[in-house]
Amino acid sequence: MSAVHEPQTLSVEKSAIRKISIRLVPFVALMFFINYLDRTAIGFAAPSGMNADLGLSAAQFGFASGVFFLGYIVLEVPSNLALNKFGARRWLARIMVSWGIVAVLFTFVQTFTQLTALRFLLGVAEAGFFPGAILFLSMFVPARYRSGILGLFYLAQPLTTVIGAPLAGWLISQHGIFGLEGWRFMFLGVGVPAIIVGVVAWFYLSDSPAKTTWLNDDEKEWLTGELTAEAASKTSGHEKHSVRAVFRNGRVWTLSFIYFGFVYGLYTLAFFLPTIISGFEAQYGVKFDYLQKGFITAIPYLPAAIALYFVTRHATKHGVKPGHIIIPALLGAVSIPLALYAGSPALTIAIITVTACAIFSALPNFWTVPTQFLTGAAAAAGIALINTMGNMAGFTAPYITGWLKDLTGDYKVSMFVVGGFMLVSAILMTFLSRREHVEMAPGTEVPIGH
Repeated sequence: MSAVHEPQTLSVEKSAIRKISIRLVPFVALMFFINYLDRTAIGFAAPSGMNADLGLSAAQFGFASGVFFLGYIVLEVPSNLALNKFGARRWLARIMVSWGIVAVLFTFVQTFTQLTALRFLLGVAEAGFFPGAILFLSMFVPARYRSGILGLFYLAQPLTTVIGAPLAGWLISQHGIFGLEGWRFMFLGVGVPAIIVGVVAWFYLSDSPAKTTWLNDDEKEWLTGELTAEAASKTSGHEKHSVRAVFRNGRVWTLSFIYFGFVYGLYTLAFFLPTIISGFEAQYGVKFDYLQKGFITAIPYLPAAIALYFVTRHATKHGVKPGHIIIPALLGAVSIPLALYAGSPALTIAIITVTACAIFSALPNFWTVPTQFLTGAAAAAGIALINTMGNMAGFTAPYITGWLKDLTGDYKVSMFVVGGFMLVSAILMTFLSRREHVEMAPGTEVPIGH
């Protein structure tokens, strides 16, 4: 009987994961794609007329870019707790429609004050989306599959630039449509899809495996049983459920600071790479149109997407090791300051490509950690707290980068600061992994915590 049952169970297991991978992950990744494009669109607009039209200095642009994260931080944890209470389907759809409306309003911005206010409101509107999406996928996927699923989801982030940068360049080149400057039309073009996809999400998503219509009864039963057993096996006592315990958990805070370093590097690239590429014209005497700049901006992110896929695949097969997070952090720490000492545009982009590969290879593996020792409302709060710390880097990175550029006249000091934060992430991850003294078996997630 057992010999017959096991192959049947394995077949149900594979079928359930395959359906989630095909039906659920691509749609949530599409939401993430639009999310990341909308929050980073300001980076494409800056060198394409926005800074000149609004009279922005590098520091003002950096502040306006980063103030997004203040609004995000304020409502991050409450938003994720609301998702846990009201259900992912309604809450993620609500978030998306809200930020889509605000994103469209950037079309009509006239002053630095208005730009700053809208960026703050965009952060308020988007608050909770990313950690909510991570939590949502974790509600559908057992731990041993989570690294691979999050890797597929995370592909949307580098692909946002691979596809989004040329798209933004093309939209900006459509100067004069509806009487709008190109950079204003770009904001309109990337904001409307958020509203449309948000409405679709209300009807397309489900709050749990049990409430889906596309899983059969056996698949629902297997997933529900796996996830219930997994939740029960996590940390003992009420720590796994308690929101209050999350704020006293040293592992959560250490992970928060590790994530801070990665996000500092991520958003420095996202907001300032288009401006750095525009600077090639004066630095090296070359000339690029808007579409060419978009394609050049996209170059580092295609290898980053490939690296993300293969590193995550390796981690899924052999188990996530501390090295899957530490080595990329070290590569980023070394490569990003070196980029500005390259002697040509091609070499600069090549070195930045190494940085992008490092950051994106680490992030999906990093996000397998928190749900290993937290569940329920504590998981919602823990993921949100870690992401909140990362978003503090999202605020400080562009502002400090712009301020240092205004102060020193170039981006060299700024890039050393980025490298320093990524080095701290590598050191903290090394400390955390050694302190835990836990060996990782193939097919498991990072066992940080007991």
